Amino acid sequence: MSKLLSLYGLKFNPFRPDVPVEALFTTPAVDAFLRRVELGIADGGYVMITGDPGTGKSVALRLLSARLAAVRDLVIGTIEHPQSRTMDFYRELGDLFGVPLAAHNRWGGFKALRARWAEHIASSLSRPVLILDEAQEALTPVFNELRVLASKELDSRQLLSVVFAGDTRLAERFRSADLLPLGSRIRRRLVLEYASRDELLACLDHLLETAGNPSLMTTELKATLADHAAGNYRILMNLSDELLALAADRDLPRLDEKLFLEAFAQAPKQKPTAGQKRR
Repeated sequence: MSKLLSLYGLKFNPFRPDVPVEALFTTPAVDAFLRRVELGIADGGYVMITGDPGTGKSVALRLLSARLAAVRDLVIGTIEHPQSRTMDFYRELGDLFGVPLAAHNRWGGFKALRARWAEHIASSLSRPVLILDEAQEALTPVFNELRVLASKELDSRQLLSVVFAGDTRLAERFRSADLLPLGSRIRRRLVLEYASRDELLACLDHLLETAGNPSLMTTELKATLADHAAGNYRILMNLSDELLALAADRDLPRLDEKLFLEAFAQAPKQKPTAGQKRR
């Protein structure tokens, strides 16, 4: 990796998932959503990010997490195993918020978590934040337990700010009869669509600029990549990363359309010979 970076004068690989948060590409729609969520943290409640794979959910979630982390005294917890059953979900909440829970006493855990969140609200004037990525995988009883756990005073007061992120199945689940009580409580939504060609090109320009080498790719190559990515940021990054590795292996000074054709053009099918036909 260090050889690749030094060869092209890059601060980091702009096409990998671990791009620094400050270098991530942000569309105006995502930026507006982040501001709305940040302003609503004091009140708690639910927000949701949905979209097909490769439309930018992980990026939006990383940007949101970074913004919230900058809020003074705000406690943020991220669920690592969304498929947990209810008791394991409680255990993970206990680990995240520093509350010791007994497996045989769910009622005690319920009270202890709510007390901890109430203490945080009193001291910081903002709700603790729980992030649940890949939320479409969560079990229905866990969703319903979370809804009851986070509400107080006949549902007039929220003890927690919850961020759900998932693919389009998540929105469909929240429209079901079992989860409609939770789905109807979601205050802010970000629905990510496939990117336009201009957005893909802007993303490439932004990443190359922040990585330190805006001329790494030719204009023609960027256009070709945008055309082949089908509106999908992940495909765009994977194609670009493959070209970067290939260019470094060949010690090429720059990535161009010729390299793309060599790497991804399908070889023409050969016609079978007469001997092959007889077989």
